[in-house]
Amino acid sequence: MSNTFTSILFGLLGGGLLLAFIRLLKGQHGTDRAVALDTATLISTNLLVFIAFLEGRSMLVDVALVYSVLSFLGVLAIARYLDGGLR
Repeated sequence: MSNTFTSILFGLLGGGLLLAFIRLLKGQHGTDRAVALDTATLISTNLLVFIAFLEGRSMLVDVALVYSVLSFLGVLAIARYLDGGLR
């Protein structure tokens, strides 16, 4: 894979991660912040998979898989909290 493509991809993913964190900090509502957190974890999972592909390390794909499952469970917990918790 060419260095130009890799640099562009890292730049786009880094820019998206930066924008997601800005939204996380400046979100007006809890739902905005929850979506920004979910977006940031999705982008960081993609970064992990891309780095695993570049380095040829399959262990990082396993780490990305566990990270994405935990992220999903965290978003579910946040959504439950924002909805009012258990009734």
